[in-house]
Amino acid sequence: MYVKDGEKYFVVDSHMHFWDASPENWVPGAEQYAKGWIECFHAYQGLGPPETHWTLEKFQKYSEDDLLKDVFEDGYVDVAVFQPTYLKEWYKEGFNTTERNAALGEKHPGKFVLNTRWDPREGEDGLKALRHNVERFGSKGVKLYTAEWREGSRGWKLSDPDAYRYLEACQELGIKNIHVHKGPTIWPLDKDAFDVSDIDHAATDHPELNFIVEHVGLPRIEDFCFMATQEPNVYAGLSVVIGGLMHARPRFFAKVMGELLFWVGEDKMTFGSDYGIWEPRWQIEGFVDWDYPGDEYSDYPRVTTATKKKILGLNAAKLYDLEVPAECRLEDATPAARDDAHLVEQG
Repeated sequence: MYVKDGEKYFVVDSHMHFWDASPENWVPGAEQYAKGWIECFHAYQGLGPPETHWTLEKFQKYSEDDLLKDVFEDGYVDVAVFQPTYLKEWYKEGFNTTERNAALGEKHPGKFVLNTRWDPREGEDGLKALRHNVERFGSKGVKLYTAEWREGSRGWKLSDPDAYRYLEACQELGIKNIHVHKGPTIWPLDKDAFDVSDIDHAATDHPELNFIVEHVGLPRIEDFCFMATQEPNVYAGLSVVIGGLMHARPRFFAKVMGELLFWVGEDKMTFGSDYGIWEPRWQIEGFVDWDYPGDEYSDYPRVTTATKKKILGLNAAKLYDLEVPAECRLEDATPAARDDAHLVEQG
């Protein structure tokens, strides 16, 4: 929980990881990809404040103690949602697997939501694994990586018929939250595989599911916003938005946040630190203190304390049926409507 000026914020970090990218886990013959991937991630960390940067060695494989301290003790997080990313083409035991996350989650009951993943190219075996993971870990969500490489294939789309089989299986199994990486590319993955257009198809055809678009399609923010505003079950996952832009690109951050608040709305935006790329503490402190930097942003909806409480935790708590302490709830919060934006007067 974060407390500032007497206001209490229930914090849900809805996008974080516990990975092993150490050289011992690199697949022989694919070392250049395993190495390049984690070095690209590490470069993104450089967009945060200098005092938060890690050595590459620590970044490759941080410890359980590191995570618990950074996320919960120092980072104000009440509940964290594990989002797995397998990448078994490059990492022998996987980069960030359901099983690795669950081992930590089981040691710390109540701290973590254990999401799983799927890849439609795995066919019937993948469906069996999905059912097993839901039964074993009680997953209510999945993280999907449409650009992941597999046996010569360099990506897939949520609009593919095979993907629809898995989306239908999610509905049958009680999975309701579909987190999809659609944002900045990571070497050596292909940029086109992160395009958001397949979200449009899947969200329309599966209205019972929630599609949380992690990284909001950056840098294609307009494409995402115009798609998400017409799809009531599409949400904006702010991982990378806050961590990657708030400190390094404050004016662009203001534009992105303004567009999201105008088109998508504060009720459909969720905070994610993207740990261990960035630690949550500075992101939460900075976002609670944040406002637009000048009058040129006056045609965007205003940002209130209620806005920040929703984004930092209350919206994700609704998606995952998490109990929110009474002192952190909003009694009669009115969303910052588009009509509340102060439109620029025409001269």
